[in-house]
Amino acid sequence: MDMEPTVDVRLTEADLRDALCTDVLLGLSGRRKWLPSKWFYDGQGSKLFEAITELPEYYPTRTERALLRAGADEIAIAASGAAELVELGSGSSEKTRLLLSSLSEHGSLRSYVPLDVSEFALRAAVGWINEEFPRLEIHGVVGDFMSRLDSLPRCGPRIVVLLGGTLGNLVPAERAEFFGRMYDVLEPGEQLMLGVGLVTDPAVMVPAYDDAAGVTAEFNRNILQVVNNRLGADFEPDRFAHVAVWDADNEWIEMRLEATADMTVTIADLDLVIEFAAGEQMRTEISAKFRLTPFHGELAAAGFRPQRCWTDPADRFAVVLARR
Repeated sequence: MDMEPTVDVRLTEADLRDALCTDVLLGLSGRRKWLPSKWFYDGQGSKLFEAITELPEYYPTRTERALLRAGADEIAIAASGAAELVELGSGSSEKTRLLLSSLSEHGSLRSYVPLDVSEFALRAAVGWINEEFPRLEIHGVVGDFMSRLDSLPRCGPRIVVLLGGTLGNLVPAERAEFFGRMYDVLEPGEQLMLGVGLVTDPAVMVPAYDDAAGVTAEFNRNILQVVNNRLGADFEPDRFAHVAVWDADNEWIEMRLEATADMTVTIADLDLVIEFAAGEQMRTEISAKFRLTPFHGELAAAGFRPQRCWTDPADRFAVVLARR
């Protein structure tokens, strides 16, 4: 029998605005300015990111997709006991069809729970997944994967998936918090699958975040437009230059926005005035890259046992499956 999909909105526009207010006050009031990367993804930001994933320089998406395509049956067999796939930060869910297809064929999958902060992206994904997998119970959730994971719907043993290198957007303390929450949420024997970028040549990594066509630069500056639109700010995005650098000490890519001149920005809804000096940089994203042995150690320290790992021939990306 075909199933009707549902979407549960647990993060309203008012909730998002409150969270943005908190982040802007915290991030722009200090000596070193920063904004969390989650604010990239309004409607325009989501479209720009989809365009980035098709760029020749941006290898993570196509490499992960190739790994999932080649290993889908092996993944499905290793996770054959899962009745439910929960995807955190699901976005368009484009790569997930490979897992859904194989898990449906090789296992007992009955339910798919995509979770994303973008209601627009989530509803679009739920629609096409329902068309392609009409017998699958689909329960979309609009929410932040760093909170309230304990209240997600459950219909049986689960595999929780976080793809796209999104884990790399978290600093080590945030990763430890995330793993701790996942340990608390999952039952013994349930699984966690993660797509992570690996440390490789900076000459390969940096262009993935600084493409020749300037799409990533436009994506980066869009975060300022989000603050303008939602909080009445008067940022002039074109007066900020896009910067992407490899931080060898922390082993992550940093994206920044650099003021091209002295300027004053007013954020009307917060009654906040921010001064930028020419050349001053504001961090907008980190994208941590991993080495597999220490990464497996992080998982083990949180109570997860790594089971399988799939890597591409150039060792640029990995899909890691672990069990609680």
